[in-house]
Amino acid sequence: MKSDTSTSAAPLKGLGPGPLRSSEPARALPAVSPAVHLLEEAADLLVVHLDFPAALETCERAWQNLTEEPSNGTTVEVKCSLCVVGIQALAEMDRWREVLSWVLRYYRLPAELPPRVLELCILLYSKMQEPAAVLDVADAWLQDPDNQGLPEYGSLAELHLLRVLLPLGRLSEAEELAVGSPVFSEAQRAAVLQAVLAARQRQHMQETLNSQEPQKLSQEGPFSRKLLSLLMLLRRLWGSAVSHLLSQPFRKGLLVALILCLLVLRFDPASPSSLPFLYQLAQLFRRIQKATLARLYPLALQD
Repeated sequence: MKSDTSTSAAPLKGLGPGPLRSSEPARALPAVSPAVHLLEEAADLLVVHLDFPAALETCERAWQNLTEEPSNGTTVEVKCSLCVVGIQALAEMDRWREVLSWVLRYYRLPAELPPRVLELCILLYSKMQEPAAVLDVADAWLQDPDNQGLPEYGSLAELHLLRVLLPLGRLSEAEELAVGSPVFSEAQRAAVLQAVLAARQRQHMQETLNSQEPQKLSQEGPFSRKLLSLLMLLRRLWGSAVSHLLSQPFRKGLLVALILCLLVLRFDPASPSSLPFLYQLAQLFRRIQKATLARLYPLALQD
């Protein structure tokens, strides 16, 4: 009986400091939300099974369950985690362009986005070289007074400056954000301003090159036109020469000359050994004649 008593009391350890009396009600563990189960299922589908459509569909079902639950700290964290899983699933399916619209379906306003979700959106669109898609959302989030007191505000402001404003060439906005925002430390502000200065120098150099290009083309214009006209003239001369060489009368004259040459060499009383070069040339002409006649009169040669 002692063993039975100790075994039945074991699960009750940790529920309270003292022994459980029969007059006290049993304290039940907090019920786990169905959205939490769906979040775990979506994460398992994403990471383990690599079933990205099913993971996205599970996230959407979890969102529907969260609308029926009261808002608290757990609900906020589950919403953020569901967005992270959904963003990764859309990116894996090469549907990354839908990420921002999909997230804003549930948060409605850009200022309501969790910092982690906004960070993922900036990194994703920056990596895909379309930072303009997230520009307005990031600006609205950074300008919201409630977000400026968050601990993640400084890192997101720096990320927005380096990954969105500078690639888009919005150097004045980037410099204004770096100087006017109190969240940057002196080291961060100096590094950001150095990056803005380097981007401005590159932009100025590119504008200088673009302005010099039409002038260079205008200076080289007459020479280029002369060279082009000369090339066209050479092309016409070459075409006329080739057409003349391939014309029917010229080919007939060449054939007659070859036949006469062969007749002269064939009835030449001189010995072939005394004229080795002419003998080899005659042999070559005979091969050419045989190949030509074989193409023109194949049946007669076979007979």
